[in-house]
Amino acid sequence: MKSSYLIFTAFMALASCALAFDPSPLQDFCVAINDTNNGVFVNGKFCKDPKLATANDFFFSVKEGNTSNSLGSKVTPVAVNEILGLNTLGISLARIDFAPRGLNPPHTHPRATEILIVLEGTLYVGFVTSNPQNRLITKVLNKGDVFVFPIGLIHFQLNVGYGNAVAIGGLSSQNPGVITIANAVFGSNPKISSDVLTKAFQVDNKIVDNLQKQFWYDNN
Repeated sequence: MKSSYLIFTAFMALASCALAFDPSPLQDFCVAINDTNNGVFVNGKFCKDPKLATANDFFFSVKEGNTSNSLGSKVTPVAVNEILGLNTLGISLARIDFAPRGLNPPHTHPRATEILIVLEGTLYVGFVTSNPQNRLITKVLNKGDVFVFPIGLIHFQLNVGYGNAVAIGGLSSQNPGVITIANAVFGSNPKISSDVLTKAFQVDNKIVDNLQKQFWYDNN
């Protein structure tokens, strides 16, 4: 009887370990605080009383994006900030509009895998694998084609058709986040030291200075 009890206890301990996990981050960081009176941010959002929920908590209308910018593209996110009912559900999406030759520049989603479907037009898409291989994997997509960008990997979409293009990207987080590489590296605030960037990119200091003086448009 005693041995059976010990086996049962050991099994429950293992089961509890298997079920325990750290929650996935839903923001860039969440600094712990001991004084709960000053605690403001949570990993995600506070929840409304379910009895007070309405249809508008689960609704959002997506309009055509304005592509009259230097990139020729516009990303319209539909995440938890747009649909509060997405909180804790682990999904979101984005509509991406492209002018002819429009580009959604190299970027990454730190908290989500993306699955993209082309609604109109032709897109050249791709992502780069992690170090040390840094393999470029690309595909030309036409209307109805679907492509996946794994979580955290740098990826892009370029309209290679003669007309406008539209795509929808589904994302595996209510708040996937986006880091546009050029904006982050050359448009950070404050600026990254040119000593760092000249050595990292193996270029002259004047090139780095010129890049940091550019206006890096955010199409999100």
